[in-house]
Amino acid sequence: MAQKQLHSTEELDQFVAEGGKRLLFKHSTTCPISAAAYGEFQAFLQEQEVPSAVIFVIEDRPVSNAVAERFAIKHESPQIFLLEEGQVKWHTSHWKITKDAIADAMKA
Repeated sequence: MAQKQLHSTEELDQFVAEGGKRLLFKHSTTCPISAAAYGEFQAFLQEQEVPSAVIFVIEDRPVSNAVAERFAIKHESPQIFLLEEGQVKWHTSHWKITKDAIADAMKA
């Protein structure tokens, strides 16, 4: 299953509106911590087929800001969200983003 890159708030709205569990990752392309977390996210996706999307926070700042506003969750980067039926069921950031943490959140 291909991971989407979200470039607009319309694409964000569409991704969030789709049913079921899905993962949304906010990634800073200039941050080594974000690169490590993104690697963990990619490793998880290689083992599990889950609808997922990524927002590059520098390149698509309005979309990144829309996530913080929509869910009333302070922006961090890197940051991951588990969405289900349009609601955030779990989120974390920085070094807490690991393949195992994502797997545990998906099971909960």
